[in-house]
Amino acid sequence: MSTNYLEFLVEDLQEIHRKMDELLASKMAPEKAAALSQAAHRLAGAALSAGFNEIGQAARALENEIRVNADSPDFERIHIRIAVVENAFERQRTIPGDIRQFQLTFHTKENNPNQLIHIVDDDLNQAGNLADQISRFGYQVKVFPCLSDLRAELKKTIPTAILMDIVFPEGELAGIEEIRSLREEFGDSLPVFFISVRTDTIARIQAIRAGGKGYFTKPVDIDALMDEINNLDIQIDPQPYRTLIVDDSEIQAKTNAMHLRKFGIETSIITKAEAVLDELDNFHPDIVLLDLYMPDFSGLELAQMIRQIKTYVGLPIVFLSAEADREKQLNAVGMGGDDFLTKPIKPDLLIAAVTSRIERYRKLQTLMLRDGLTGLLNHTTIRENLAQEINRAGRNNQPLAVAMLDIDQFKNVNDTYGHATGDKVLRSLAQMLSLRLRHTDLIGRYGGEEFLILLPNTTQTEAANLMDELRDAFSQVVHISHEEEFRVTFSCGVAAYPQQSELATLSEAADRALYEAKRQGRNRVVSAPSFQPER
Repeated sequence: MSTNYLEFLVEDLQEIHRKMDELLASKMAPEKAAALSQAAHRLAGAALSAGFNEIGQAARALENEIRVNADSPDFERIHIRIAVVENAFERQRTIPGDIRQFQLTFHTKENNPNQLIHIVDDDLNQAGNLADQISRFGYQVKVFPCLSDLRAELKKTIPTAILMDIVFPEGELAGIEEIRSLREEFGDSLPVFFISVRTDTIARIQAIRAGGKGYFTKPVDIDALMDEINNLDIQIDPQPYRTLIVDDSEIQAKTNAMHLRKFGIETSIITKAEAVLDELDNFHPDIVLLDLYMPDFSGLELAQMIRQIKTYVGLPIVFLSAEADREKQLNAVGMGGDDFLTKPIKPDLLIAAVTSRIERYRKLQTLMLRDGLTGLLNHTTIRENLAQEINRAGRNNQPLAVAMLDIDQFKNVNDTYGHATGDKVLRSLAQMLSLRLRHTDLIGRYGGEEFLILLPNTTQTEAANLMDELRDAFSQVVHISHEEEFRVTFSCGVAAYPQQSELATLSEAADRALYEAKRQGRNRVVSAPSFQPER
């Protein structure tokens, strides 16, 4: 009888799929959302009355999600709830593969394998909520309700992080025991964080012994979790070192580049000295390998020219030459170089010279150019980058968008929850911006709770739409302070060239648009000069 009844429930699930298709076709019309809610209500009632409590509860959660947000249905959250319903069917081993339309997978806009999180938790409602929060930051998230499901997935790809619950039907420490077993097969480098309702010492110590990178009690503090994942992501996937080679001998330049690339260092080669400034601007190297003797311009002259540009004052410059005269070598170093390597250069010496200087350069750059709290560019640096991007946009006649955003009523956050919580909110927004924007975009903490974003090759409309997506995503993040949950929003002003004819006043135009967004009621994006919100 149960099997026959389940067939009727599958028909109800198919009806939910049809109503979801109609909702999407209507561009999320509220009346279509109401029809989907009714379909979920029917499934919930039928499943609960027949004793299929997990299916019924999941369907009831779907119904409630739509009802609470009836005027503005949220596709992503509805998507999550349908996925939870399907997983409840999956646990009954009843749902045919050909009607499974929604996977419990949360995608970024760009499917980046380096931004993948696995959650292993048999509480699908909590797992779905956590996955929803993490996905707001730009990660793809997959949820596995059974311990056995993770092993097969790890054979395909190793994620950025695994979030493993501890308590399962298999035992009170089953999640920890599974990680120990997985480490025997996949090695000790599995990036695992444990999540649990357990707060006792035994669980925490066992998690440490199993190699856990961190331990979070439920409900998980998303800000603290993202801090840890972000730190792990930086360690696992650092930005590759970049070396600019300036040498009129193409053969020697390519030989040096080959040795560096074998070590994972990105290279760019210039054989004509007059192209140096453009390549510095485009390639953003961590070090310059500069031939001492070249036609037209000498390496000494080029080094002095580079040093005259404030942006490159600290950029390491290493001279390359067959010159063996030590006095001339020291003179070259005194004229703006950091070291002198004599050709032909042994590969191991070349790599050691390059990597050691880049490591030191990056540490100094972080101290000098980055905001200590958020890791974003500081006020001075983002202003300098703004000037550079304005010059580039004017020179190449390319669009450039500037976004100025400010967290709404941030003083209330500090006053209500404390400055430590306020700092967590700032880092949370910084991480979301860093993860979801392009590598070519520049993000700076302009001051306090204000941020400046530079979007090269982006029109005003594109920038406004993008910032509105980020605004919506950030407004859905649930922050936790002393077990109290709260949400935060931001307002944003956008200006762009050529919509704004004066490149030099882009940031001022964006700032005026931000002021207008605040005046209109906050939690919105306003474009200059029309002051019409992009919603």
